[in-house]
Amino acid sequence: MRPAPRVSLTNVLALAVITAGGLGTIAWTTQPATTPPPATPAPTTPVTPPSPQVLTYTIPDIDGTPRDLAHYKGQVVLITNTASKCGYTWQYRTLEEVYQKYKSQGFVVLAFPSGDFKEQEFADNKDIKAFCTAEDSKYKVTFPLFGRLSVRGKDAHPLFKQLAAQPLPIGGEPTWNFTKWVVNRKGEVIARFDTRVSPDSDQVRAVIEDALKAPRPGAPAPTPAPAPAGG
Repeated sequence: MRPAPRVSLTNVLALAVITAGGLGTIAWTTQPATTPPPATPAPTTPVTPPSPQVLTYTIPDIDGTPRDLAHYKGQVVLITNTASKCGYTWQYRTLEEVYQKYKSQGFVVLAFPSGDFKEQEFADNKDIKAFCTAEDSKYKVTFPLFGRLSVRGKDAHPLFKQLAAQPLPIGGEPTWNFTKWVVNRKGEVIARFDTRVSPDSDQVRAVIEDALKAPRPGAPAPTPAPAPAGG
């Protein structure tokens, strides 16, 4: 009797039973296995880093008037999330001092009150404004103050989402009130300081002063001093 052909694991075995005269005959056939084509890797979308240009939003100020942050481009800007009932609320005073010291050179503080941390901010913008700016306030803030908003989590304002998306060490959500970011004259965020770093510290002032050295965009170049007369 003729043995059936050997079938390897890479072949497909086809079995046909042919019945003739009541006797069964088994016929074996083999078919080469087809190798599936290699999987095509899924296309990858390049990750676009977040823009450092953050003065691109219009946000209501403490009185509800929409303010285009692009208005402050060309100045050196310190952005901070503030709170009126925080252990660091005293920084309103040093923020005002720093603002007064450098504003003539093109520096501004933009304060964004928030109750994200233990609800340490008044719910009503009128109360926030009175606390910070009234004649009987111990802070008498004169720099721009914006309406209360969220600075972290899914409800964070897009400005703070963009700040959080920046590469480290600038990026990351604020961990407490009075986190501070410095923006250069081009509108690019260039530095971040923790809550515990006072606005008038050497670290913060060094960054501000260095950024102030850059000419304002569109400003004419300084005229070189005339050469001394020979003689």
